[in-house]
Amino acid sequence: MDYTKDLSIVISLYNEEESLPELVQWIEGVMKKEGYTYEIIMVNDGSTDASWKIIKELSRKNPCIRGISFRRNYGKSAALYHGFAAAEGRVVVTMDADLQDSPEEIPEMYRMITDGGYDIVSGWKKKRHDNKLTKNLPSKLYNWTARKITGIKLHDMNCGLKAYHNEVVKNIEVYGEMHRYIPYLAKNAGFDKITEKPVHHQKRKYGKSKFGLNRFVNGFLDLISLWFLSRFGKKPMHFFGFTGILMFLLGGFLTIWIIAEKLIQQGNGLAYRPVTDQPLFYLALVAIIIGFQMFLTGFLGELVSRNSQERNHYNIREEF
Repeated sequence: MDYTKDLSIVISLYNEEESLPELVQWIEGVMKKEGYTYEIIMVNDGSTDASWKIIKELSRKNPCIRGISFRRNYGKSAALYHGFAAAEGRVVVTMDADLQDSPEEIPEMYRMITDGGYDIVSGWKKKRHDNKLTKNLPSKLYNWTARKITGIKLHDMNCGLKAYHNEVVKNIEVYGEMHRYIPYLAKNAGFDKITEKPVHHQKRKYGKSKFGLNRFVNGFLDLISLWFLSRFGKKPMHFFGFTGILMFLLGGFLTIWIIAEKLIQQGNGLAYRPVTDQPLFYLALVAIIIGFQMFLTGFLGELVSRNSQERNHYNIREEF
């Protein structure tokens, strides 16, 4: 495939008016030094300050700057989705607008994609300049969990500085808050040549962080959802049906055992406890009902999956 540019640099931003001129100047210096053809796609995610006005002023000075502005704040995933759709470069780089990501890292990441043959190069903020209690420790726990669930050996999956081959971003869909797991989305789409590069992390120069501790809770829930969809998205009966049958059989076995035990004791003239006086009997009935409901859930999931327009969507590497 022919690409019109070497690089597309996608920047999602929200209320970063102070940092934008300095960031663009920094990127321009690196691009000029390396001789790349490039574009800077700045996605204004509903900023309430003068960010969009500054982007338009910068684009008049540099035609390589393209802008997309949302009417309201939709989140980073929505911004990256539109940025990826607009990208025309052979390599697509994402970075934050807060000057914590260094454009000086881009040339080496570009070479790792073009010469090293990687699909994704993820930045690793090996030495962070964030608050250890509110960011560093939760980040380490989050990344450890992500490595265990996804099987991708990245130390910093949520790092905003990443480089992708264009084919990757055109074959994945970033939605909700799944921007944290783009490497996992790419892996599920068949792009498994993923590596990382230690990158320089700088202290925030202007403004304040837009992320709170709730992102780690939401991130974990999103990870579980993504794992489940990747495993059972097109075969829900394999999970719900199997689990439902196990619970139904367990509940049925316990019910029969309790009734049989009562009949045997009654037949032998022994003291017995009425079935309805035993808590285990009601637990068995609950297991039967839940098992039946889970089986029906799997059946309905299969009906939805079979009628989905994406049911036969597969990524083809080559064809002749």
